[in-house]
Amino acid sequence: MNPPIVRALRAIVGDAGLVVDETRRIPYECDGLAFERQKPRLVLLPGNTEEALGCMRILHEEGIPIVARGAGTGLTGGATPVEGGVVVGTARMRRVLEINVQDRYARAEAGLVNLDLSRACADDGLMYAPDPSSQMACTIGGNVANNSGGPHCFKYGNTSRHVLGLKIVTPEGELLDLSRPETDPEGLDLVGLFVGSEGMFGLATEVTVRLLPAPENVETVLAIFPDLDDACDAVSEIIAERWDPSALEILDRLTIQAVEASIYAAGYPAEADAVLLIEIEGSRAECDANYNGISAVLDRHRVIEARRAQTEQERKKLWAGRKGAYGAMGRIAPDLYVSDVVVPRTKLRELVRKSTEICSEYGLKLTNVFHAGDGNLHPNLSYDRRDSDELKRVLAAGDEIMEAVIAAGGTLSGEHGVGLEKRDQMPMYFSQPDLDIMLAVRAAWDQQQRMNPGKLLPIRACNEHMPFKGLNR
Repeated sequence: MNPPIVRALRAIVGDAGLVVDETRRIPYECDGLAFERQKPRLVLLPGNTEEALGCMRILHEEGIPIVARGAGTGLTGGATPVEGGVVVGTARMRRVLEINVQDRYARAEAGLVNLDLSRACADDGLMYAPDPSSQMACTIGGNVANNSGGPHCFKYGNTSRHVLGLKIVTPEGELLDLSRPETDPEGLDLVGLFVGSEGMFGLATEVTVRLLPAPENVETVLAIFPDLDDACDAVSEIIAERWDPSALEILDRLTIQAVEASIYAAGYPAEADAVLLIEIEGSRAECDANYNGISAVLDRHRVIEARRAQTEQERKKLWAGRKGAYGAMGRIAPDLYVSDVVVPRTKLRELVRKSTEICSEYGLKLTNVFHAGDGNLHPNLSYDRRDSDELKRVLAAGDEIMEAVIAAGGTLSGEHGVGLEKRDQMPMYFSQPDLDIMLAVRAAWDQQQRMNPGKLLPIRACNEHMPFKGLNR
């Protein structure tokens, strides 16, 4: 990059906020979608909103494409750099700016780790509800970009339901201050529009979020099944009968084996074909009523045993196994392709079976660990990206799974976003007029389309509008 530009950026962020060295730029080549890689031209790590404004102004003046990055835990290539582009990361913006106990909201910088926000308000009896499986590492800003979910979003909803305000640095380097907490804003809901925009509208630097009272009691139940079909059917009936758990998570046999062989071992029985992790919240009476009703459903679906965690330590261990499952998959193969599709909850069994059949036909290793209550499936394909043939089979199987899901009335993504992974599959679900509207909205925010170019919207749908095409498979 032109030395005068580098000097100007260093003057804003200092040495700590500038990554120029080639070796130090390597960790920014990709996010969790490791087979898509591109080394950034430069990495900027502003320490606050003012520094971000200064950097974005310079990048705008030079016409340089920008990719925003939180912790890099995304799974769709949304934070993968583009050729000739600069990464602007929020890793140094980690402060909790305000916790308003009376009005139950918090303001935090976008680089704050998700779990740290709940920790910060725990002594006040409050919590931040969205809890992605990567919540020990992922950031609030990254959650905003992808409208992230998590196990407890079955009860509480995805990130969009909890974001009340934002400070946004526009592509031109101007500040759009929407940080005042508003549950029902007048006029255009720009905050709601920005959540889930995958870094294409601007850079969120501060986030105002809703806090909720921590539940009076929390119980975790481990239901053990001899068959994955039974676990899926039990979830469908629990929902149909209107019982009210806060989380319903399924892990299949291969996932259980990987977890139990790892440091995340949680006591899941190795002989089970599937386990269903159930969380129940509320007063003592509410927990007991929910447990009794859910237990009756489990019995009708051949449950072997339903274990009610007896201590807080036991509860945490059960959840550590679930949230550490992706890390445990490294025992199966060096790489993991995590699909993120949503199906009608009445068709859980059908689509889990179909995913298994597709992967079997391609000779791939499949594990299933997913947000069953949301119908948010995560068929996980373990592979080695150094094997080009295996990678092709993984991508082909992923496409077939998406086609089967859409044919069954489902959709492409529940929480991970589209990024590069599902960009070219968008026309499976959206018509060209749909995509044209998305392009028009994007252009209203970023006329030059320098923010995260080449992501989400298929290249063939917008070639004439896309000066920077990013990566192509």
